[in-house]
Amino acid sequence: MASNEVKLLGTSLSPFVLRARIALNLKSVDHVFMKVGIFTKKSDLFLKSNPVHKKMPILIHGDRPICESLIIVQYIDKVWASGPAILPSDPYDQATARFWAAYLDEGKLVK
Repeated sequence: MASNEVKLLGTSLSPFVLRARIALNLKSVDHVFMKVGIFTKKSDLFLKSNPVHKKMPILIHGDRPICESLIIVQYIDKVWASGPAILPSDPYDQATARFWAAYLDEGKLVK
């Protein structure tokens, strides 16, 4: 694999995977989307890339995996700095955006 190749592992039904896909598309990052079945046996690449939580999405940049959708979005925003910014540049505004994203992830708004 080329050192700058980008792969995203996940399912198209997950809002967390969708978050990473949107970030990659906003930054116009060429990538390969590798579908992972929700109820099927996970590939060796998937299990090797996220051995702790075994959750998706997983971004693989070169041979380095990045896990968790919010962390992936932050990584994409920093590595591919050209193009529109995803997160605000002001530290307070960035912290506020990350707070609300984490709040939504916890499902506090859904009853």
